[in-house]
Amino acid sequence: MAHKTEALFRDDAYLAMADAAVAAVNDRGGIIFDRTIFYATSGGQPGDTGYLERADGSRIVIAATITGETKDEIIHVPAPEQAALAVGEKVKLAIDWERRHLLMRMHAACHLLTVVCPFPITGAAVSEDDSRVDFDIPDASFSKEEVTASLMDLVRADHPIFTRLISDEELAANPGLVKSKNVLPPVGTGKIRLVCIGENGAVDSQPCGGTHVKSTGEIGEIHIGKIEKKGRENRRFRIRFGPMPAA
Repeated sequence: MAHKTEALFRDDAYLAMADAAVAAVNDRGGIIFDRTIFYATSGGQPGDTGYLERADGSRIVIAATITGETKDEIIHVPAPEQAALAVGEKVKLAIDWERRHLLMRMHAACHLLTVVCPFPITGAAVSEDDSRVDFDIPDASFSKEEVTASLMDLVRADHPIFTRLISDEELAANPGLVKSKNVLPPVGTGKIRLVCIGENGAVDSQPCGGTHVKSTGEIGEIHIGKIEKKGRENRRFRIRFGPMPAA
């Protein structure tokens, strides 16, 4: 039976610690809590790592976070040779905040890239230092310098980033919100989470379950490290932190 984990990170991506109780432990040692601050791998964003602190002060290292039978079941995967937890045991959750914040900044940067390059997305992967977004683009008219300049204009504008929920019907009436070419957001629950940039989402609004910073200014300096051709009409843009290296 799948368990439903309360995903605290959806309402507050800045929670670095929280208390939780063990709801289940699967046959592979994966731990499921009643609630969690650990983001599970999905949507191109890696799952969180961190640790659990027991009542006696001992710690269990969490090496990965994944989804289970459903997206609502979040499984915390311990590193090898960790102590076992019992159902009902209460622990303190702690994510690797420095890593999470890098992923939040980078994920938001990827959303800005979809504003600068308004083409169907064919793939994406977020990481702490080098992320990518693939677009269905018929020509290679973009340069690293031009895209970087446009991205940094959006960063410096310090637009607010926030989330809101819409209904399945609202999404169906606004198909332009979906930027992915081949993957549709999950429907059927009656509500879809949008990540919005700018006042009232004027800069961008798109379905996303990931974690993001509160403003574009928090992303910091970024640049396009490489634009690669991955097929006749597929271009891969790689985003990196820091200024563009001198030619």
